[in-house]
Amino acid sequence: MLRSLPLLLAVTLAAGCTATGDEGGGETGTGGTGPITFATGRDTTAYLQPLLDRWNEAHPAEKVTLLELPEAADEQRAQMAANLQAQSSRYDVLGLDVFWTAEFAENGWIIPLERGLFPLDRFLPPVVETAVYKDKLWAVPYTSNAGLLYYRTDLVKKPPRTWAELRAESRRITKKHNIGGYAGQFLAYEGLTVNFSEAVHSAGGEIVSRDGTEVTLDPAKGATAIEFLLQGLREGWIPHESLSYKEEESRLAFQEGRLAFARNWPHAYGPAKAKLGKKLGVTRLPGLNGPGSSTLGGANLAISAYSKHQQTAQEFIRYFTSLENERRVLTEGSFPPVWTELYDDPELIKRFPYLPVLKESILAAHPRPVSANYTQLSLVIASSVAKALSNPSPGAAQDVAASMKSELQEIIRTQ
Repeated sequence: MLRSLPLLLAVTLAAGCTATGDEGGGETGTGGTGPITFATGRDTTAYLQPLLDRWNEAHPAEKVTLLELPEAADEQRAQMAANLQAQSSRYDVLGLDVFWTAEFAENGWIIPLERGLFPLDRFLPPVVETAVYKDKLWAVPYTSNAGLLYYRTDLVKKPPRTWAELRAESRRITKKHNIGGYAGQFLAYEGLTVNFSEAVHSAGGEIVSRDGTEVTLDPAKGATAIEFLLQGLREGWIPHESLSYKEEESRLAFQEGRLAFARNWPHAYGPAKAKLGKKLGVTRLPGLNGPGSSTLGGANLAISAYSKHQQTAQEFIRYFTSLENERRVLTEGSFPPVWTELYDDPELIKRFPYLPVLKESILAAHPRPVSANYTQLSLVIASSVAKALSNPSPGAAQDVAASMKSELQEIIRTQ
């Protein structure tokens, strides 16, 4: 059993108080012990409950109950937001997608945490950054994620490092084997925002500054990113059906032999390995002139500002993100952990051969824009790129990139 945490500050959270406002009233409010709830997306691998059971056995007076939210991230966010806007105490610990930190902190829905209570120096540095907003720690990293390029080793002798190499190999394989060359997640949703962001960063550009205050998209770089996808659609090595792909559709297309290359998250490795065996290869995403850059994903754990048992919630997060449990997150849940040393463990690498590549990808990854209005930014990006991909007329990429920048600037100005 973990030692009870000292009560750092006795803070009474005023209804409707914005946590980022008053420096005297928004610092680590961790009062109250007792039963808690853990609200997070649906557990598709059934690994969570055993971890919760271990906690409950050691803390009979502070048991945690799992509240499974919808599997889709946007539905999770909507349900959490509705609960928190009502200042409900139903949720105690929140499993947040890494790009929700700014929004939830800015709205006063979660409380800041004491950095010294968590071994952040042993976590992957880019992952820790996703839990920080306005120089405060608002959550604790729980899982990480970065996009990878899956490929067929029986069709590809050497994995591509550049877009040109990916194009050449995809065209060759499409012509010779009559299957799709490459696909990612190209439906107009968050996945398309991620794929476009990766293409922009892999071309040497960026979309929004790290602090979320300035749109830094170079329309030429944006057009290059869009044109990379448009070229594949025009030439046929990116199948047109991929415009309807989310993660699951692209995973199935690859492991069923309909694609030679596929961009996806690490969760796709297990099913693909079971299906393809030694025919499965994994490498970093390619870029314009060399290895590309992934978008950083994952989940962080935060404490609701309206929880009545914040001290228990904080102690639970310490337990849940411990080295022992992070190992289980990988071995039992197949989710990338946040502790750096687990990526260098020989036993784990033997079981999960993609770990060294994934570590490289995470360390080279770019976070999504830090903005309280991220959802609006993402909608503009996804809808703009989808428009270009569905109407590949000459000059479309440049026009869409310029229009996108103007729309993003308007959102930033009004936040």
